[in-house]
Amino acid sequence: MNLRKASMGSGRWWGMVVIGAVVAVVATGASQKKHDPLVSRIAFGSCSDQSHPQPVWNALINFDPQVFIWLGDNIYGDIKRPFKVFGKERTFGPWKNAPRFVPSSSQEMEFKYKKAKTNPGYSRLREKTKVIGTWDDHDYGLNDAGKEFSGKITNQRLLLDFLDEPQDSPRRKQDGVYASYTFGPVGRQVKVILLDTRYHRDPLLSDGTILGNSQWTWLEKELNGPASAITIIGSSIQVISNLSAATGPLFSFESWGRFPKERDRLFKLIADSKRDGVLFISGDVHFGEITRYDCATGYPLYDVTSSGLTKAVEETVPPALHLIIRFVARLTPSTMRVMDQNCRYSSCTYGQPNFGAIEIDWDATPMTLKIEVRDVNGLTVTGVKMSLLELQVGSLDPVATAKAGEHRRHCSLEVDLPWLIRYRLAILFYSAVAISLLALIGFTYAAISIVRRCLRKHKYD
Repeated sequence: MNLRKASMGSGRWWGMVVIGAVVAVVATGASQKKHDPLVSRIAFGSCSDQSHPQPVWNALINFDPQVFIWLGDNIYGDIKRPFKVFGKERTFGPWKNAPRFVPSSSQEMEFKYKKAKTNPGYSRLREKTKVIGTWDDHDYGLNDAGKEFSGKITNQRLLLDFLDEPQDSPRRKQDGVYASYTFGPVGRQVKVILLDTRYHRDPLLSDGTILGNSQWTWLEKELNGPASAITIIGSSIQVISNLSAATGPLFSFESWGRFPKERDRLFKLIADSKRDGVLFISGDVHFGEITRYDCATGYPLYDVTSSGLTKAVEETVPPALHLIIRFVARLTPSTMRVMDQNCRYSSCTYGQPNFGAIEIDWDATPMTLKIEVRDVNGLTVTGVKMSLLELQVGSLDPVATAKAGEHRRHCSLEVDLPWLIRYRLAILFYSAVAISLLALIGFTYAAISIVRRCLRKHKYD
């Protein structure tokens, strides 16, 4: 009996030891979670040609972000063939018979990633900053490509190697590179959701899917998960802006607006989740801007577009033409662009190399968020500062933002603009071309008339 009592006492003692150990482990985990490093500075960028000069890294390092996010075109992996109007391999016009872009081999892709990764400026950033990211078409492997691209499996591995993704990471076992991260202590957490807009995307004119079924299921789970003070959704292509609706047929941009059913589904998913503090970051278009949409979730949805770190629209033309590009940007109808007198240029777009910056003041009352596009010197070219209270469901007056039949800034989509406004850029361009042709015809006619008179006079003489 004494042995039995001793045995029972010993069992209780061991049970208490086990329980105590479990409690200690849980408490330690909770303590660590509570004391996760606070993230207050996040940088992001896209469109970085590994073969171009990259002075922008100095400004990024001076910004001192705790997290840097790649938004795609992290390298230019595909091959751009020469611009040819005539010859056997014409790459331009309705008569073209050869593609302008062709994929690189996996060895060439690997070499280009190595060149990008060993850039001195980027290497210094990696030493002190957490780097995460997704891809867009040129590092996916082919310009404007979607799910039909055969090299996506190999190139997924190369991207994840570039990002130093662990070998046992779930990203290496799934179809696509989408992922989510949570930074900071409870109550001051920042959730970053990175989408893959390539792996499952249907053709551009199909109005099909961008994300595919598995990624949509995953995204719904992420948005309905534990709350965070701020949720940043990274998309390689623009979410809010739909410039193709207003610049076609002159210019065409990839965007969620070209898949209206998918974009409506995305907005509805965010609204149904009742999640506060959601904003988008994007790249792709080779200029920077901030856009806003007020008619989706009950609070303003911002999209900060930073493009590119080396590739920018003004870099492709002589400096003498920069003013023309800025004029065209100002003339382009955009109901979503945030226009502010503090922007570097009146169009509130920036066509030179740039990066995106997010700063959070956790100690302010109320807490504040600053979203910006910055130039290669780290100076702000466009930005918005707001209270986090402004990004909560119900912060907008539904009556003020939903007056039926009215054109509303940050609410009426570009595709809903009156046709005269929507196509004013194309109308101006074709009018200028027509006037130029008429002037050329008139000049030619006048020149021929003068030559004839001279010849006639010479004959008489």
